[in-house]
Amino acid sequence: MRHLEKWTDWLCDERVGPFSAAIAFALAYCLVQIVVMTLSSHLMGTGVGVDDAEQLMATRFLAAGYGSSQPPLYTWLGILTASLVGTNILALKIVKYALLAGGLIASFAAVRRLGYSNRAATTAMFGLLLFPQIVWEMQHALTHSVAVFCVSSLLLLAVVEVRKRRSAAAYVLLGLATAAAMLSKYNIVIFIAALFIAALSLRETREAIFDRRLLISVIVAILACLPTFYWSLAHLEDLLAHSSGFGVAEGGNAAKTASLGILGLGNAILNFAGLPVAVFAVAFFLARRQPAPPSRPGPWPEKLLWHAIGFAVVITLVVVLAGGVTQFRDRWLLPLFVLLPAALAMRLDAMGERGRKTQATIVFAGAVIAILVMPVSWYMHIYGGDSRGSIVRTDYASLQRQLTADGPVGTVISNWFWIGNLRLLDPGLVVLDDEIPDFAKSIREPAVLVLADDEEPASVIFSRIAEAGYVMETVHRRIAVPQVLGSAPRQVTITRLHKMTAQ
Repeated sequence: MRHLEKWTDWLCDERVGPFSAAIAFALAYCLVQIVVMTLSSHLMGTGVGVDDAEQLMATRFLAAGYGSSQPPLYTWLGILTASLVGTNILALKIVKYALLAGGLIASFAAVRRLGYSNRAATTAMFGLLLFPQIVWEMQHALTHSVAVFCVSSLLLLAVVEVRKRRSAAAYVLLGLATAAAMLSKYNIVIFIAALFIAALSLRETREAIFDRRLLISVIVAILACLPTFYWSLAHLEDLLAHSSGFGVAEGGNAAKTASLGILGLGNAILNFAGLPVAVFAVAFFLARRQPAPPSRPGPWPEKLLWHAIGFAVVITLVVVLAGGVTQFRDRWLLPLFVLLPAALAMRLDAMGERGRKTQATIVFAGAVIAILVMPVSWYMHIYGGDSRGSIVRTDYASLQRQLTADGPVGTVISNWFWIGNLRLLDPGLVVLDDEIPDFAKSIREPAVLVLADDEEPASVIFSRIAEAGYVMETVHRRIAVPQVLGSAPRQVTITRLHKMTAQ
């Protein structure tokens, strides 16, 4: 037990070269994940999951938007990384884990810049690893949510720098951070609004927001986002492609819709924040015998974070009720509670020995959970799971050989993202599904349609093919594509496409 306490104290208080031990842990952790996942995938011959496969489809070209109701920041980072290391699994993992490490380190840095102890900053960082959506889901799925996590912490750090330095450079950085937030995922608008309203609510930060140099931030953010805003207006159908996922007005009447929305939001909050809140509560209970000074109101940095969390919840509730939203995914709440571990860590800093003991327990719990997740994340990376996750196990080299048996292929079209894995074998290949914007313009002949035996409806992709001016051959070819790790072969139908001739 004493060795565990020493390890926790080392994470909280010591340094590894120029880095805090906590930051060194985060960097080493993410580096190990990049290396192990990349090597294991190459050794096992597996592909990547649905979210990464979607990115493989999109990173073929640079654009202001890519459809799927998501902004382009994550895809841009993927294109940049692929230009340096190639279109491969290494590039995908570098992007994901660089963002994960960036979010953790930015949270640590923000707490330190606000004047709190190294132990509080470490607690804030490891407290983030108590969120299942961060420590687990982001490692085996998700893309844009990883970007939201990173830029939320960076935006807080930018606000702190503006409050401390009040220089033109600080306001430029604030503008860039705000733009990055807008380009990461659209639901982060709630976080941006909540953080700025919280800053306006406090005398200590209000002056920095009312400074005329804030106009620099506004101009920088608008200029950086303008191409994507214009693209979104020109592609409204692509922008709103997933709007049905909110379950708007599914209650049938206003009262029932509102009750469904409130219940859904409450359930999502419990699923998202339940574990970290429980761990913080247990840690505080275990430290209850330790001495603590009398409770006093928190200083302005702590109030800033609590105000931001409160405003984010209120704004979300208003949006839910006004928009008739009834369906939620847990990860959508990330911008609401990304500041929660930092706020709790700051409060503990004022509680003397009791706070120190609580912080140590939280750091220990976060570190242990993160380490225990590692081997499971490796397994999920090469095995995927059932249903959609099984696309990881498909032998894409065999599929490519069978696709090109009758001649070269310039474009592969399918009804969902799994087929993006073919770009790991042929980066020059055009791979499309029904959510890729400018579908018709993107087709490069010869083109084939590839459909796997799954539950995804193919009617939409049939319509897109017809609208693009192509017809399917009447003769289809059925093939069996092997899957690694002993899974049964995947049955796939291949159909060549031809441009319709003018009548």
